[in-house]
Amino acid sequence: MDDMNGHTNGVTNGDTNGTNGEETICLPSARPYKINDFCTIQPPLTRKGIGPGLILLLPNDIDLSTSDKTLDPPPLQKWAEEGYAVAQIQLANDVSESNWKENSYLDSAVTALKDLDTCESTERLGLISYNIASNPAMISAIDERDDIAALSNYGSQRIPSVKPQLWHFTGTASALAKPPGDNVKVFEYPDSAPYFPIPAHDNFRSAPAAVSHTRSLTFLKPLTGGPYFDLEAIWDEHTKFEFGERAVEKTMGTMVQEPYVNHVPTITGGIGRASLTQFYRHHFVFNNPADTALELVSRTVGIDRVIDEFVFSFTHDKEIDWILPGVPPTGKYVEIPFTGVINIRGDRLYHEHIGWDQATLLRQLGLMPEYLPFPYALPDGRTPAAGKRFEYKVPTAGIETAKKLVDERSVESNAMFDFGIREVDF
Repeated sequence: MDDMNGHTNGVTNGDTNGTNGEETICLPSARPYKINDFCTIQPPLTRKGIGPGLILLLPNDIDLSTSDKTLDPPPLQKWAEEGYAVAQIQLANDVSESNWKENSYLDSAVTALKDLDTCESTERLGLISYNIASNPAMISAIDERDDIAALSNYGSQRIPSVKPQLWHFTGTASALAKPPGDNVKVFEYPDSAPYFPIPAHDNFRSAPAAVSHTRSLTFLKPLTGGPYFDLEAIWDEHTKFEFGERAVEKTMGTMVQEPYVNHVPTITGGIGRASLTQFYRHHFVFNNPADTALELVSRTVGIDRVIDEFVFSFTHDKEIDWILPGVPPTGKYVEIPFTGVINIRGDRLYHEHIGWDQATLLRQLGLMPEYLPFPYALPDGRTPAAGKRFEYKVPTAGIETAKKLVDERSVESNAMFDFGIREVDF
């Protein structure tokens, strides 16, 4: 992504054969190229390879490089990975009205997108502004173009355009001098500064950046005609390579340039392509028992993610360090309620947040006692007798947690309400 001199549609990852002779699914590597001093074009970075047009307005005095503090790429790459053909315009934050009239910023960007063979449509363009102060010439340039369908705006000032607008407002509604207008949908980010979605900026904040990105996708896609992808098929392909074929390189080929996986209870996974590849190869893909199975309970598909509830089952006949690090095999069979939040960027996975009930897993393996010491004073002031101690009944269950997720009537609710403290010999 750092070569700004070429205009190619080659592949990355080099050789088509990965480690151990595995077939590698290569990543898109269409390079950005400049058309003039202020405008850069980036073809789509998806397997599909074509997509609708999108224009970004960004200040010319901020760092738009990648950052060591996040895997989030700069806007040009990120929106291309979403499947858009992107024209990035960099200009002064307070660009003057005369400069807008003199440079025809939008005209040159739209012309370049129309000339791009991987831009499938320029009839309904999206425009995203990152804290660019508006002026009458800028507003006229936007409003007079029938091919600009929608505007997503980051910052503390509204862009007074007649176009449908999503405003990522870095303030609170009480700070607005007047209502933003019927054509403007506002989301507030009161604890963020205007450049919070820019990875290399000091203002960058990962959580609101991710939330605002999803909101922009939800807003822009219906108005720009996509791009749309079959997210279920993308996720199912990924899990087929993980659990069915057990093919590391193919699994990684379903993911963006720099993905990550976070198994929340055990803090295992990998951050970045190299780290995640090593995790899959040495700790996950080949490290699950032969009878490992997933039973899907529910699935929610959003604009850029799939959320699964499922039961994960296996016989603990080998050490499985990603879920039970340091625990030798017990030979026991378990069923565990899982939740997976899968973020998909374009037609490839960006991240997986995987959570499960670790307490029920330990209970089913016989590694979680029914009672544990209660080391605090009781609210009523009671203290244990000499030579005794208080214990609490651990509020967790065994395989019942998985059964109730599948069938809500299979286990009685609220039985743990009867749990309490007991006094035992020390």
